[in-house]
Amino acid sequence: MPDFANQDVVYLEKQNGKFPVNNRKFYSLVKRLIDIIGASCGIIFLSLLFIVIALLIKIEDPKGRVFFSQKRVGLNGKEFKMYKFRSMVSNAEEKLQELLKYNEVSGAMFKMKEDPRITKVGKFIRKTSIDELPQLFNVLKGEMSLVGPRPPLPREVAIYSNHDKQRLMVTPGCTGLWQVSGRNSLGFEEMVELDIQYIRERSIFFDIKIIFKTVLVLFGSKDAF
Repeated sequence: MPDFANQDVVYLEKQNGKFPVNNRKFYSLVKRLIDIIGASCGIIFLSLLFIVIALLIKIEDPKGRVFFSQKRVGLNGKEFKMYKFRSMVSNAEEKLQELLKYNEVSGAMFKMKEDPRITKVGKFIRKTSIDELPQLFNVLKGEMSLVGPRPPLPREVAIYSNHDKQRLMVTPGCTGLWQVSGRNSLGFEEMVELDIQYIRERSIFFDIKIIFKTVLVLFGSKDAF
């Protein structure tokens, strides 16, 4: 794995010239403040929605859990548990191996538009990205940011090239440039390039722009599955 804290970060910043090293600390502090305020407000204002979704999940599958946690890889390759509303059957991970041959995206990801593991409630909350809302708690914990590259699975990182691993040089996010640029209609290589573009150009203005774009494409996105 590359030396994230030194040469690669400086290299990317020098390539673009828009993000000098002496501004990095200020940006990080302001970004973290926005994350804390944004995640806190989101959890408070969406608390009723959280309750409704939790009830719907339990009604459809009383034995299953409301929340689903999954090991993901974050900043500098550090693993953490990412939270979601459960949108699949309880034994979804066990069924994955037999479905890998139906993968509809290229590279180190698995996506399947008509995934038989997805529940009825799950199909709705995935389509609207409501299943991602519990990640606001990951943001409060500092494991994720509101904006950044999506955190990959360990099995995906295991086959990353050094170029791909550049995605792990910043804190992963709930949304990012990939999500507002086509999401699952784009392949893995395109996602990596968009993430690297974000790392090069990241700024408070760019983060806010991505957040507003996310709101516009959030509900009913044809690319969400």
